[in-house]
Amino acid sequence: MDTHIADDKLAELHVEDIIVKANDKHGERYDIDPVAEKKLLRKLDWRVVPALWFLYMLAFLDRTNIGNARIQGMTKDLKMESNDYNIALMIFFPSYIILEVPSNILIKRMAPSTWLALIMFFWGVITICEGLVKTKGQLYAMRFLLGAFEAGFFPGCTYLISMYYKRYELQWRFNIFFTGAILAGSFSGLLAYAIAKMDGVAGYAGWRWIFILEGLVTALAGIAAKFIIVDWPEKATFLKEDEKRLLIARLSADVADAKMNRLDKAAAWRVFTDWKMYVGTLMYLGIVNTGYATSFFTPTILTELGYKAEKAQVRSIPIFIVATVVCGITAWFSDRLRHRYAFAITGVCIATIGYVVLLCQGTVSVNGRYGAVFLVVSGGYMAQPITLGWINNCMGGHYKRSISSAFQVGFGNMGGIVASNIFITNQAPKYPVGFGVSLALVWVTALSCTGLLIGLMIENRKRDRGERDWRLELPDADNLGDDHPHFRFTY
Repeated sequence: MDTHIADDKLAELHVEDIIVKANDKHGERYDIDPVAEKKLLRKLDWRVVPALWFLYMLAFLDRTNIGNARIQGMTKDLKMESNDYNIALMIFFPSYIILEVPSNILIKRMAPSTWLALIMFFWGVITICEGLVKTKGQLYAMRFLLGAFEAGFFPGCTYLISMYYKRYELQWRFNIFFTGAILAGSFSGLLAYAIAKMDGVAGYAGWRWIFILEGLVTALAGIAAKFIIVDWPEKATFLKEDEKRLLIARLSADVADAKMNRLDKAAAWRVFTDWKMYVGTLMYLGIVNTGYATSFFTPTILTELGYKAEKAQVRSIPIFIVATVVCGITAWFSDRLRHRYAFAITGVCIATIGYVVLLCQGTVSVNGRYGAVFLVVSGGYMAQPITLGWINNCMGGHYKRSISSAFQVGFGNMGGIVASNIFITNQAPKYPVGFGVSLALVWVTALSCTGLLIGLMIENRKRDRGERDWRLELPDADNLGDDHPHFRFTY
């Protein structure tokens, strides 16, 4: 079979269009050289994920550094009372949620390096402005704009990564990318501890410098991002033409006929009536609450345990370092065993133990409560990236993957709204509502994962029996996405 598509035509086609051309002769496949494939994979690992990992760390840093600013005097200087801080957290999410799906549709139509770099530069500027606000109303406005500009980054990155790797290679790479957010928790504490020493410099309080300096780094990184973020595989300048063909061929072997290159009415109906997308959103909503709660409130919780502000910042560092290691190990075994469900449930169970200890903290020592925070954070970050990678694995087709990723992340981030409002100031230090609701939500994740598992097993068996073959006679049989009878789901 001649798979050597003309080089001048290659750049004009999108990934899945090339896949079709490489496989349209009676199902023949590109003869893949395992040595060349391994070399290509190493090249992708050096170019695709590391830059996005670093930039995502900055993104999460800017989103959650408000927790560090709080214990450095922000609420006092801005005369924030009662639940004003919770409002500042919550107002980030409406714009963030609403703009996720439109952003992921837009990124398909332009160079990812351009779009991601542009929004990153602007949210860096907004972060700087957070350090210059004079009133809590101005802080609210900046948080709303921060959500708007950050909305497209995370789903755009996950979508981009998924276009370079096969399904059982994705979780490991995705978790590596995701550890940027986890490390931001420790990095944030370390930075805040150092930056707080600038209190009084140029007449600005230490908490203001946290926003100003971290925002400046992000804005500069946004400019550089244009040159370090990769574009779609067919336009990847770091790949030679033979490497592009090899990449397309290996992706073709993985996704088979699960294409969705047109977003017409039939395709839109398939996307938005897919039960998996809604179950996946519940999976993510339940566990992302824990991710946000620990990022927003870990410094505060540690302060309430009796540690001073500086010590609370430093003691938060090992919590997130351990979670990073757990996240990486989980991803390696998940891809190695080609399994997702058990790892998500294990994470839920570990977080559950931590929450139970914190709910019973009246009879638990300070060290015991500190240890419980380790369990909550590690368990949460064990399950959270699994829920994202699993749904991505079960979506076939360019548009299907794009929209479902943004939908899951966008509406799943309503868990962030919950996290912003359940740690009520006058309930410190026990926070019964905060810990109780978070515990309930991780079990929403567990039940949703179980429902997804059962549904996917039933559907795979139906396809094995040929009960979905009638779809091959449909007018849009070439645009079915994961509804194609030949596609099999991961669990």
